[in-house]
Amino acid sequence: MRKIRSGDVVLVTNGKNKGQQGVVRLNLVEKKRVVVEGVNIVKKHIKRRQGVRQAGIVEIEAPLSISNVMLVCPTCGEPTRVGIRHNAAGDNERYCKKCEAALPRRTE
Repeated sequence: MRKIRSGDVVLVTNGKNKGQQGVVRLNLVEKKRVVVEGVNIVKKHIKRRQGVRQAGIVEIEAPLSISNVMLVCPTCGEPTRVGIRHNAAGDNERYCKKCEAALPRRTE
């Protein structure tokens, strides 16, 4: 079970973007990286393609290592570690290690 999922609010703990918060937009499980909205913006040079796009420099969100982000608990509002436990139904659920509250599943 993944501890950080798409749609979670996370805090960046290391690197040039330390202290910034954002929502996880993309979770790259195989590479152990996440893309966070509005964080780790890099400039990329793009080549022109006939009839599709113009050449230029665009800003994109680059992936961060999953070890450099920490989940922000929606209940207590603090950055926390995530634990996994069995609930009453016998399923696994994520929970906040600070306030012991269950972390809700994303509903979409």
